[in-house]
Amino acid sequence: MELLDEVPIDAVYYHMHSYFLRHSSIMEPFPNDFANWAAIQVRDKVLGEKLSAVTPGPGANMEDIRSRLMETIDLHLSESQMVPAVEFGKPFYFMSSQIIEIPTGIKVSTLGKFIEGLKVVDASAVYNHIFEARLREKRGRSDFALWLEEVLGKKELADQIE
Repeated sequence: MELLDEVPIDAVYYHMHSYFLRHSSIMEPFPNDFANWAAIQVRDKVLGEKLSAVTPGPGANMEDIRSRLMETIDLHLSESQMVPAVEFGKPFYFMSSQIIEIPTGIKVSTLGKFIEGLKVVDASAVYNHIFEARLREKRGRSDFALWLEEVLGKKELADQIE
């Protein structure tokens, strides 16, 4: 918890959002690295479940997420008889990454072509347009939702996608 407060915010982002970019299928029980580590390595499944419930809400930024993670851990520790620790598991290594955008060559201008493009584009491009886009320039919405609403005028569909 102490290091979570000190690491660069990019590391918090990496561990909260990049699971699906790094794994082609769900290999662990929870959608973020903090929850998986607590449940598997620390062997505190309750804390893992609590950490997995920390998700970005509307308007939340990564500092909000960091605060919620720390509050969750602090509350859990205050309710525990003992402080869980890694005895036989692996320590947690904080990491961060850099996203490099590379055009895929797939361009669409209609909803039908968009659907066809989604069928063939790599998952990393979908990740970029959904997760990365929300934090890019603090727009708070995915590229897909913005394009559907602003270019195609499909606000209801954009809201559903979001």
